[in-house]
Amino acid sequence: MKNSKALFHDLVKQIMPNEDLVEKQSITYQLMENIFGLTQTDILSEKHIDISAFEILLADILKRINSHEPLQYILGEAYFFGRKFKVNSSVLIPRPETEELVNLIISEMKRRPTLSTERIRIMDIGTGSGCIPISLGLEIQNAEVFAIDISEGALEVAKQNAHDLHAGVQFMQLDILNADIPFQNLDVIVSNPPYISAEEKKNMSNNVVEYEPHMALFVEEDDPLIFYRVIATKSKSVLKPGGLLVVEINERFGKEVVDEFKKNDFHDVVIIKDLSGKERIVKGNYL
Repeated sequence: MKNSKALFHDLVKQIMPNEDLVEKQSITYQLMENIFGLTQTDILSEKHIDISAFEILLADILKRINSHEPLQYILGEAYFFGRKFKVNSSVLIPRPETEELVNLIISEMKRRPTLSTERIRIMDIGTGSGCIPISLGLEIQNAEVFAIDISEGALEVAKQNAHDLHAGVQFMQLDILNADIPFQNLDVIVSNPPYISAEEKKNMSNNVVEYEPHMALFVEEDDPLIFYRVIATKSKSVLKPGGLLVVEINERFGKEVVDEFKKNDFHDVVIIKDLSGKERIVKGNYL
């Protein structure tokens, strides 16, 4: 039997010596909860556990962590908007900043006086794990939700998450750059598209660059606005009058994304900062 608090400290010491202590402790808490079902209270109260059957597993996980593989991929799960989502290397790990995107849409829809009686038709472009459309479908009353992605692997993960979380989302494989949007009369289009330039890659952490899907992260340096331009252009023909377009952005290009919206007849276009003060979201309504 092993004292869980002592095990916690042992594991913290074995995780990347140069890593921030708070980050190492967070990783260890998640690890012990996933493997042993221990809460922080269990650990602090020095609950005893038998780790003999898990020693090989722990050694393998520590090796992967110290190779910069994200813990979410190792454990196969990540939390988003209070729910547990399956993740693997086919999808981006859901970020807290994207929860702000979801929360914004929920707030916007609550302002609609007909919310309780009308179907709210929502489409997510580049759905990845499905965290955005699934969360919206579960949080917004009468939501009818669609989601597209170019990646077959991502759609498999998203469909599994929708099944596990009992969310009714219609998924479709589609390349937004080369195909029309197949859904009509939409109230909301949302997207967290690729927006990181090759120039920025060198400043990113290894656990992102080496493990997360580049197709979902990066755009060509010579056309960093390609997805925003295409999404704004194609959204016009499928949004209802007054329909909402909301996108997550690279803080370097907030003004340029706003310009793309305005060129395509969107009004009340604004940039919204995230909790850390970075320009994170652009939203606008179609005329």
